[in-house]
Amino acid sequence: MNISASFILYLTTFIMGGCGIAYEYTLSRIAADILGNSARQWALVIGAMMFCMGIGADLQKRLDDKLLLDKFIAAEILLGVLGGLGPLTLLFTYGLAPAYYIIIQYTFICSIGLLLGFELPLIARLNSAYTQQLKVNLGKVLKMDYIGALAGALLWVFLLPRFFTLIESAYVLGLLNLSAAAILLIYFRSEITLKSRLWLFFIAALMILSISFYNARTWTAKAEQYLYRDRIIFSKTTRYQHIVLTRSRAQEIRCYINGSLQFNSADEHIYHENLVHPAFTLATNPRRVLILGGGDGMAAREILKYESVKEIVLCDLDPEMTDLARTDPILTRLNHNSLSSAKIKTLQNHDLKELPGKDQILVANQKKRFGSRPELVAEVTVINLDAATLLENLAGKFDVIIIDFPDPNNEELAKLYSRTFYRRLADRLAIDGIFVQQATSPFHAREAFLCVGRTIRASGLSAIPYHDNVPSFGEWGWWLGGHHERWSATGLKKGLKKIHEIKVETRYLSPEMIHASLDFGKDQLISGEQEINTLVNHKIFTYYLEGWQTGY
Repeated sequence: MNISASFILYLTTFIMGGCGIAYEYTLSRIAADILGNSARQWALVIGAMMFCMGIGADLQKRLDDKLLLDKFIAAEILLGVLGGLGPLTLLFTYGLAPAYYIIIQYTFICSIGLLLGFELPLIARLNSAYTQQLKVNLGKVLKMDYIGALAGALLWVFLLPRFFTLIESAYVLGLLNLSAAAILLIYFRSEITLKSRLWLFFIAALMILSISFYNARTWTAKAEQYLYRDRIIFSKTTRYQHIVLTRSRAQEIRCYINGSLQFNSADEHIYHENLVHPAFTLATNPRRVLILGGGDGMAAREILKYESVKEIVLCDLDPEMTDLARTDPILTRLNHNSLSSAKIKTLQNHDLKELPGKDQILVANQKKRFGSRPELVAEVTVINLDAATLLENLAGKFDVIIIDFPDPNNEELAKLYSRTFYRRLADRLAIDGIFVQQATSPFHAREAFLCVGRTIRASGLSAIPYHDNVPSFGEWGWWLGGHHERWSATGLKKGLKKIHEIKVETRYLSPEMIHASLDFGKDQLISGEQEINTLVNHKIFTYYLEGWQTGY
């Protein structure tokens, strides 16, 4: 009997430990998706929960041993309800009452943390009736809690995303908590005083979570719609990010990643023509092109206009983004099927030996029809891998490198704007090659924009800035450059000033617009800051936050 009772308590500890760590991850992910700045949100959420767990562990000492098991089961049921309902509640709160979001968020975080900290010592106290030695009791309880935490982490990372959305996963975790409560209610039924009340509480909680789980996708779509002014036509949380497509009454398509606008179909051509064509006007017979980012296929669309290009390698971290760009009718219409015939390679670190070599044929041909005759445009490969890892391991040189990353709005993205990254990029750039880096707004985030240029130059490359107005983003900027042995800043600027024609068809960009893009307002390129961005200091992230929070 004693052994069986201890086993039930250890099983409960295991389930609680697994659900506890998974709740931390879920609330952190929700905060990161809504507020951005993922590393900071994860640190704050988990830190706050751990603190409250400590408070909860201390508060339980005020409880006497009377009805201890009843109190523990009630806490377990309440934990399941709060953990299950929390994420969707936060999503609705941010959409309907954003001013109260932080209050509601930390109410859930602190409540769940208090309950987790409250329950673990209670289990040890309950188990002391079956395991007399304190060191054995604490050792086994803590062991099962930590093993459960590992199991919960593996469940959250590998299993739940395969079958459930993030909101649904929270309900699954809540139901797991209820299952632990049910086991206790059944096994210890003769020792429970408030049996009827606890069963009523359990049934009510089970009904709430079950109904919510059944309606999770419908309710999530409704909650998320409050976050966007236009109708959502696609929404998915992938392993790496949250992707949303919206359509306005004017049939404009907008793409958002983690809540940040990536493009608007009404003016994306202004951005992508500026991103691609100034570099190609300077490049000498570009044949091999590398795109870093650009998973929507828009940059590839512009590059495929050049007959000299024979090979394109596009590296985007998220395979679900590139799959969407290849298969979704809306995106294929916008990117002119630029990735539709591309071969997709999803590589992990242990697959680096499969990266294409300099002379290796990469993929099946990407063809574009001119009149009635199909004509080879380029060989296109899409590789889903971290861009820094790709640069470190990819062989060969590229005539043009297009860097189309999201803005450096978190520490993970900041590393892709570091001196180390640009040094690796320089190794992949042909001696007379040209690269271009999208570099956020020189108006709203001037210091971040200028930091990009300082960091590029600190890596040994030459670079010059240019800018244009993209209506959906406002004033936007890019840095264009090459090896200083071939291209000086003066040479780059003179080269662009001499452009008299763009050899391919464009909707917006003209030689005159390129000339004008090189001119900035008085003192706009002057900064009192001298720091560059490194893998350690994430300085560009600091500048970026300061710029977009306070304005120019």
